Amino acid sequence: MELRVRDLACARGGVPVLEGVSFTLSSGEALVLRGPNGSGKTTLLRTLAGLQPPLAGEVSMPAEALAYGAHADGLKATLTVEENLSFWAGVYGTRDIATALAAFDLEDLRERAAQNLSAGQKRRLGLARLLVTGRPVWALDEPTVSLDTASVALFADAVRAHLKKGGAAIIATHIDLGLDARVLDIGGFRAKQREAGAFDEAFL
Repeated sequence: MELRVRDLACARGGVPVLEGVSFTLSSGEALVLRGPNGSGKTTLLRTLAGLQPPLAGEVSMPAEALAYGAHADGLKATLTVEENLSFWAGVYGTRDIATALAAFDLEDLRERAAQNLSAGQKRRLGLARLLVTGRPVWALDEPTVSLDTASVALFADAVRAHLKKGGAAIIATHIDLGLDARVLDIGGFRAKQREAGAFDEAFL
């Protein structure tokens, strides 16, 4: 498995944010995205996930290889922990939720409705969904929000296990997860802003 990004340009709200982004991510590798708030980390991840088209460049990887974890936990409030994971396992055509429950210490909460979980527990459940997707590339946007120190360690362990099995991960985060990962500072790819009043060929 290999994710290749070549000369990628991305926009947010129609405004160019990043340009010239290039990197390769192979099986067993993790890449950490760094940069100040508003620098384009979320925009880049959304573009990789196919949620918005790039302005230019190329994203190359096997079909349906990527699982995207955004700020929202993506839970059904009235379903239990077990039912939520079973639902997503069904969506992705997998069956095993036991591994996900154990990895994020959710076994004792399996019968509790998602709406009755704490913010940290909801986040753990949202992250546990990654393990039932069966997809090799995890693209994660600030995954440790609402997690305490112990839960951050659980997440880091889950990522290590995923990498050991041949998976890959690209993670936007401000904290040190203790992973053996490359760091990509996207500040160096900030798009050049057009000068005010510049002629726009779109009106030709």
